[in-house]
Formats: sequence, structure tokens, C-alpha cells
Amino acid sequence: MNLAKDYVMITLGLFCYAFGFTAFILPEKIVIGSVTGLSSLIHFWLGWNVAVTYYVINIILLAIAFHSVGKQFVLRTVIGATISTIFIGVLQPYFPQPIIEQQTFMNVILGAVLCGLGLGIVFTHNGSTGGTDIIAAMVAKYSTISFGRTMMYCDVLIICSSWLLFHSIDKIVYGLIFMVIYSVTADRVINNTRQSVQFMIISKKWQEIANNVIQEAHRGCTILDGTGWYTKAAVKIVMVMCRKHESVNIFRIIKETDREAIITQSNVNGVYGFGFDELKVRLHNKKKADNEAVILPGQEAETPE
Repeated sequence: MNLAKDYVMITLGLFCYAFGFTAFILPEKIVIGSVTGLSSLIHFWLGWNVAVTYYVINIILLAIAFHSVGKQFVLRTVIGATISTIFIGVLQPYFPQPIIEQQTFMNVILGAVLCGLGLGIVFTHNGSTGGTDIIAAMVAKYSTISFGRTMMYCDVLIICSSWLLFHSIDKIVYGLIFMVIYSVTADRVINNTRQSVQFMIISKKWQEIANNVIQEAHRGCTILDGTGWYTKAAVKIVMVMCRKHESVNIFRIIKETDREAIITQSNVNGVYGFGFDELKVRLHNKKKADNEAVILPGQEAETPE
């Protein structure tokens, strides 16, 4: 069920990305980063079909990187690239002109937001769009250069390459503006979905609250010992970690169990481990590191085969 939901959401995200690109960016002849931008650059230069070029480049990159990335990453990328190719190929003929005519800046903003939203949805549901992700994954695995920095270098290089074709500073600036808005939007989508919160609950009915949280919210609880210094009485504190979107349900469970419970809620920068995010660190043992699957930002760790 969860797998089916993931693929539905990935497809929705890829459609959002393809629509933003074909309806707002491509008609303005603005070159953006990633393989999508490289494909459009080749299209403007040689007249090749954008969708087909996009797919061919992704397949070539995957063939080169096959032994450097995990099998699941390859599978997700092939699926993502195939769906993206279909959407771009179908949508492109319907938008020979930008939706908002003579408003390049507005088209860039809307296109970037839609593409960023789509990418965020795809990454949140463990999908992949391929492209410069593949290059960044290889570089990050065999060097000290981070995944994000490699992607930024690749994207800036592709955007600046448009000067060779258009000799226009304006188009380069628009491409860079797109990249900033697109990245911020994608980050917000990913982080909002994965933002975690911590509850500290003081209640005489701590056992009932803990049991209800486990049974209804399917989240674990940790019981801490405390002392109320005013009364000098021993108290039990229930600590719960959950995703931000689950917090409303946690509040409901607590208030239904004990309306007099004292509750604190705080945002946490990161929660790593079972049921939350995978801790991504570079291992000192090179042999062990080589066997680790590459994990993209916003994606869950793969189960070893």
C-alpha cells in the first residue's frame, strides 16, 4: 500500500516538474541546471527533441555510474526518467509560447516553484529524477566533495554554458534565479515533510498516555524520572518523538487522556535512527564506505540485499 502511494506521489511530482518546465521555462528559452537544462540547451542548438535527449543522457549517465550507486537508486532513476520523458514529450507541443506572455521574470518564478515542488514530492517519496544527481552521487562516494556542492557546480556550469549559444547575460541571470527559487522550494517541501518535534509530557496518567500514543499514533515513548521541586514529589515524564504532521494527533491523544497534563513541544533539528532519518556520515573505513549505498537528500536508506 505504501509502495503504491509512493509511486502515485512520485508520478504527481514528476508531472508537476514537467509542467513547470515545459509551460514556463522552455518557451522562454531559458537554460536551467540539471540534465533537463542540458537537454534544452542541445534542443536550442541542434533542434533535437528535448524529451528524447533527456532520456538518452540519463541512460548514458546510469550506464557509467552503474557500479557506483545502489541497484535501488538505478531502478528509481530509470522509472523517474521514463515518466519524466513521457510527460515532457506530451506537454511540450501544447506550450509553444509561455503561459504568461512578455513576463519572463514571472514565468521563471512560477516555473521554479512548480519544478521545486515536484522535485520535493519526488524526493520525499524516495524517488529520483536522475540527471546531475547521478554525477553528484558518484563524486560524493569517491571524494570529499559533498553531494549538494557537486550538484551546484554542475548546474551553474550548464546554466553559464547558455552564453555560448545565446550570448545573453539576461538568460544566465534568469537561469540562476530559477536555480535559487527551485532549490529553496524543494528544500521547504522536503524539510516540512520530515520536520520532527519532541513532546515532554508530565501527567499522573503517564502510563495511559504512553500506551495510547503507542497504540493510536504508533510512536514509541520514553519514560523519564523527574522531581517537581515545588512539591518535592516524584513525577514521571513521557518523552515522544514524532513527525511534525503527527503532532496534532499526539495533542489529541494527550488531551483525551488527561486534560490537566503539562505538555511542552519543541522542534528538533534532526532525529536519526529507526523510524526517522538515516544518519549520513562519511565512514573512515574506506572498504566499508564503498559498500554503502548512496542516499540522496530527502530519501530513506535502502535495505541491504
